[in-house]
Amino acid sequence: MATKITSELTTNAPSLPEVNASVRLGSGGTGWRRLLGFLGPGFLIAVGYMDPGNWATDIAGGSRYGYTLLSVIMISNLMAVLLQSLSLKLGIATERDLAQMCREATGKWVGAGLWIGAEIAIAACDLAEVIGSAIALNLLFHIPLIWGVLITGLDVLLILFLQNWGFRKLEAVVIVLIGTIVTLFGIQMVLSRPEYGVVAWNLFVPSTQILKDPNLLYIAIGILGATVMPHNLYLHSALVQSRDYARTREGKREAIKLANIDSAAALTVALFVNAAILIVAAAVFHKSGHYEVAAIEDAYKLLSPLLGAGFASTIFAVALLASGQNSSITGTLAGQVVMEGFVHLKVAPWLRRLMTRSIAIAPTVVVVALWGEHGTEKLLLLSQVILSLQLSFAVVPLVIFTGSRKRMGDFVNAPWLKGLAWAAAAAIAGLNGWFVVLLVRQ
Repeated sequence: MATKITSELTTNAPSLPEVNASVRLGSGGTGWRRLLGFLGPGFLIAVGYMDPGNWATDIAGGSRYGYTLLSVIMISNLMAVLLQSLSLKLGIATERDLAQMCREATGKWVGAGLWIGAEIAIAACDLAEVIGSAIALNLLFHIPLIWGVLITGLDVLLILFLQNWGFRKLEAVVIVLIGTIVTLFGIQMVLSRPEYGVVAWNLFVPSTQILKDPNLLYIAIGILGATVMPHNLYLHSALVQSRDYARTREGKREAIKLANIDSAAALTVALFVNAAILIVAAAVFHKSGHYEVAAIEDAYKLLSPLLGAGFASTIFAVALLASGQNSSITGTLAGQVVMEGFVHLKVAPWLRRLMTRSIAIAPTVVVVALWGEHGTEKLLLLSQVILSLQLSFAVVPLVIFTGSRKRMGDFVNAPWLKGLAWAAAAAIAGLNGWFVVLLVRQ
């Protein structure tokens, strides 16, 4: 394996060339065997929707306002399904990923700006993963936060091993970790005994109180802003090309259909996890009058005493650790897609991981050394703000490209889909902008 940075001589190299068209599909029709061949990319993407960066907003929303914000999680998830569908369609229809398309459409200098923004977003996401994993190690093994942050740098070796092991096996590891998170939070939900009727109502019926209460709106915007992440849009357009479907109009049409099933199923799992975090916080903390629980550490300390189950906190911490490690895997892949697509540079996976992880570890070590746990809370929030600021720079090009017949051919967005996509893009940009305004006012 190469151990240094090299420059691609051709701008027409396939996305993620090591795995492009490498996953064989079951033969015959569109039966279960063929569908199973497409399952995987959506679950790697779903990891970004349940990473440690989302936990704080879900915990704060549930502890302060009960089940009220469940509808916001549902709306956020529907937006995610739409945008990830556009991303996978772009990759399959054009045989290019979003980073490659941005570079080709904008030219060298604008493309460089978009690349730097994407790298900042990936580093911000990595920051949340570092903090989440370090907190989990501290809670489970009493490892000081600063040492936990440094230990997370060793997952470079894990990523390298998994990528050498084979892409399909890497997907399997991610799915197993997601299954672990789902199982653990399923147990937490049963233990917390929520009011299921109230849960169902708030999940599907938005409350007008959200728009009337500035504090409630602040957390709602935080949940929306932390849900759809820019690196996921770049990554999904590349991952779907790992399947060896026929690169014909009929083959691409089938691939888009089956990849959408994969994506929707995976994001439904992500919806359950995010909703479960808020539901547990509402049923345990809000119900008992602990309205100010927002930090992950505080939630861990209170879960077992309030639930009366000694292992409840351990379950919570194990799920957090699984979430952080899962996000590390997808962060590395996203970094590879962005760097190769925008600047045509190929970097060995371990070196790529070391670069982004170093950017995330350095400020975290400083903050932990100076301000401890309180500082990590603010750093988590900062990472989500950075992601919010960068999101539209991925969403708007995605909507433009998938709405262009010149680029998409027969797979161009229908007029109703164009309208829906632009509405989602405008809503995300507006809400993220307002989120930043609220932060500045604080």
